[in-house]
Amino acid sequence: MRATMTAALSAGLLAACASSPPVAVSAQPISVVAAGSLRGVLTQIARDHEVRTGQKLALSFAASGLLRERIEKGEAAQVFASADMGHPQRLADAGGWSTPRVFARNQLCALTQANINATPERLLDVLLDPSVRVGTSTPKADPSGDYAWALFRKADAVRPGSYAALDRKALQLTGGPTSPKAPAGRGTYAWVMDQGQADVFLTYCTNAVASQREVPRLNIVAVPSALQVGADYGLTVRRGAHPAAFAFADALTAPGAQAVFARHGFGTP
Repeated sequence: MRATMTAALSAGLLAACASSPPVAVSAQPISVVAAGSLRGVLTQIARDHEVRTGQKLALSFAASGLLRERIEKGEAAQVFASADMGHPQRLADAGGWSTPRVFARNQLCALTQANINATPERLLDVLLDPSVRVGTSTPKADPSGDYAWALFRKADAVRPGSYAALDRKALQLTGGPTSPKAPAGRGTYAWVMDQGQADVFLTYCTNAVASQREVPRLNIVAVPSALQVGADYGLTVRRGAHPAAFAFADALTAPGAQAVFARHGFGTP
């Protein structure tokens, strides 16, 4: 009898330890700043999280480098979801932010006008064609631009001289502090291409899919493996933030949120 009671008590204690108490809800919305490429998916995940937990979230989207600068200048964000690992790591290295972790992955695709005859095999030829205008986001301010330049470096290994040519001709059309903003209700890349500002735009595949949905005449060309650049999305939380901020960050890597990321075309961490 004693052994049975002891076993039952131990099982009860283990169950109690395994069940985490609910996280207290913050009276103020948790401030979340996130890469622009996360707008659609994170808005949906945040809405689900608010319904499930009762915790309000205040979302703000912009290029990751610009968000990091805003935080460094004093913006009181509590969660930072970046399109790379470098910007959140810089905040962590300075102190005051948690060690970044990968929560989603992305890749580059080429978004092209209907008159551009491009295939994965011919993509480098098309990018190097002097008559083809190549659009990118702005390096340093927006990781998408950094990934485009990483692609240029890979191109140089495939065809020497490619980096210099692409570095010279690429049009930095989005993601910078002075880049024109798309009208309300328009996707940035769909609007840029709809306005005819570029013939080919190198952007995240998730952005390309959303742009084609908005402007069906646009085409999406896969980047061949020799040129492909993977994008690791990094997540960090301000140290000392309300526990609800850490709970939301944890929720982004939980199966429910990861299923939403997958439906939007993101890869798993």
